[in-house]
Amino acid sequence: MLSVENLSFRYQKDITLNQINFSLEKGQHLAVIGESGCGKSTLLKLIYGLYDADEGRILWNDNEVLGPKFNLIPGMEFMKYLAQDFDLMPYITVAENVGKYLSNTNPKAKKIRILELLETVEMTEYAAIKAQFLSGGQMQRVAIAMVLALEPEVLLLDEPFSHIDNFRKNSLRRKLFAYLKEKEITTLVATHDSTDVLSFADAVLVLKDGAIVEKGKPQLLYENPKNKYVASLFGDVNEMEIDGKIQYVFPHQLKEVSDSDVKGEVLNSFFRGSHYLIEVQTEKGILFFESEKKYTRSEVVYLKK
Repeated sequence: MLSVENLSFRYQKDITLNQINFSLEKGQHLAVIGESGCGKSTLLKLIYGLYDADEGRILWNDNEVLGPKFNLIPGMEFMKYLAQDFDLMPYITVAENVGKYLSNTNPKAKKIRILELLETVEMTEYAAIKAQFLSGGQMQRVAIAMVLALEPEVLLLDEPFSHIDNFRKNSLRRKLFAYLKEKEITTLVATHDSTDVLSFADAVLVLKDGAIVEKGKPQLLYENPKNKYVASLFGDVNEMEIDGKIQYVFPHQLKEVSDSDVKGEVLNSFFRGSHYLIEVQTEKGILFFESEKKYTRSEVVYLKK
């Protein structure tokens, strides 16, 4: 089990993380989400042992994670941390980068392992290419393979798909998270992408201003957001008063009806491929709903959840 207890940290005088508490079982995947600057990356670095906590402690199977004050080389051996700068060696090949931490005692086994990892991140055809000639997205995929090479017990991923093209991102996500589940690698992902959260996380931790504002299973958080901040992390959201209560309603949850208390004029229709996102001006503000058809500007619509 990974256990984070009363963790607090500050870079200077302002608190970056304040009283963070959570636990994670072996093989579980946790998504850490929140706006930029909320402390996501700092939390991962503390868990890895790159910083010393001001208060609290971090435990993995009852072994305390210690920072630079206690370790000459920061970082814990049973963990791997994928930063946003990749840390590739530019003048050696992709295969050499992936295999640089693997043992040379069995060259055949090492080669098989490298090819397995490159296949997982869909980079097999680039094995002999030097890292300096790769795009940002390709570098990120090689960096993922590198941190997987030694099969860590705990894997910390900081925006792991931020540089990768959308057409490849979905396939890579499916392969990577399936691999991590198969190997029972406990994984923490700091992300701003709701797809990483809803499709692959077992639990979600929502940070704001360095504090936890919500935690739980992805589906429960999505269906019952505590406030607009939490709801907005999953996409466009409408704040509406329904039956005397404030509710946070996603565009796909609103439908056009023949008559209702919510009346508005269409401002824009945004084509989204499988549907249109319709922007509507109502008496109480702007609302968004999804529709299979395009609406004309100033068209009157009635909406209901």
